[in-house]
Amino acid sequence: MKRREQREHIFKLLFRSEFNEADQMDEQIAMYMDDIPMLEERDRSYIVDKYQRVISRLSFIDGKLDELSQGWKVRRMGKVELSILRLAAYEICFDGDVPTGVAINEAVELGKLYGGDDAPSFINGILGKLAREQESSKSAAHSGSRPEGEHAGSDAQEEAKRADS
Repeated sequence: MKRREQREHIFKLLFRSEFNEADQMDEQIAMYMDDIPMLEERDRSYIVDKYQRVISRLSFIDGKLDELSQGWKVRRMGKVELSILRLAAYEICFDGDVPTGVAINEAVELGKLYGGDDAPSFINGILGKLAREQESSKSAAHSGSRPEGEHAGSDAQEEAKRADS
């Protein structure tokens, strides 16, 4: 199974989780997986594992989506768009195996397939902001930028003090 298909199945499980209680999802996942013809165990494992990793980061992801989607809190978003955004946001923020551009492109494609007319541009806009934020965070970390009030030598100075002790 190709990554695109796996991603689509993960999206569908995330969408399903919007309509089921957390304690029902193991059964929902099992029923969903049983309906996929000729599903190989490695694909099943990948889909379930990634779904669970997204779910485990929902608090962070939803907070980011709330922060970046001006005028649209996650509770007001369409369930399709929200499920797509959650998956892509997870990939951008936590999955080093998926390039940011791929995560955004795949999310936009899912939006075209399953979302409303405005879904692709809505998804692209929010994920673009997230990608820029992530990139600036990485750039700041690599350039040695520190929060205001910290000096570039503070780590070295602290290290020197410990060595002298």
